[in-house]
Amino acid sequence: MKGIYTYEYPRPMLTADCVVVRHRAEVLLVRRGNEPYKGCWALPGGFMEMDETIEHCAVRELQEETDLTVGEESLKLIGVYSAPGRDPRGRTVTAAYRIDISDDVKAAAGDDAAEVRWWPLEALPPLAFDHDEIITAAKRV
Repeated sequence: MKGIYTYEYPRPMLTADCVVVRHRAEVLLVRRGNEPYKGCWALPGGFMEMDETIEHCAVRELQEETDLTVGEESLKLIGVYSAPGRDPRGRTVTAAYRIDISDDVKAAAGDDAAEVRWWPLEALPPLAFDHDEIITAAKRV
C-alpha cells in the first residue's frame, strides 16, 4: 500500500541539468524565460517530478526546453551539485549530465526557454546559477 510519509526534516528540491556538447566544441544553452535569472543563459534542465527517475527528468527537460530527443543511455554523469545558495528559489540539488552529439541537430526553444543557441565552449556568456562550474567539470568528462 502506498502512503504519504511525513517527517520533520527539510526536503531539498531535486533538478537535472544537461550539458549538450556538439562536435566537442559547442555547448547548447537556453535563455531563461522566467525568474530567477530571467533573460540569462543557462543549461537546459529543471525539476524532477515525483514519478520519474533523475535520468528521465534530464531527458524530459532537455526535450521540453530544446526539442532535442536523446535516450537515457547517452547521459554521462558529470556530478551532483549541492552547494547551499546555488539556487535563489531554495535548497536545490542537481544531477548534471553530459550528452555528446556529433550531428548538426537543430534545437528550438520550448517550455520556459525564451531562446536556444549553440555557444563555443571557449567563449561562453555569463551564466545563471553555478552553470559555469558545471560546464568546466563537463570538459573533463
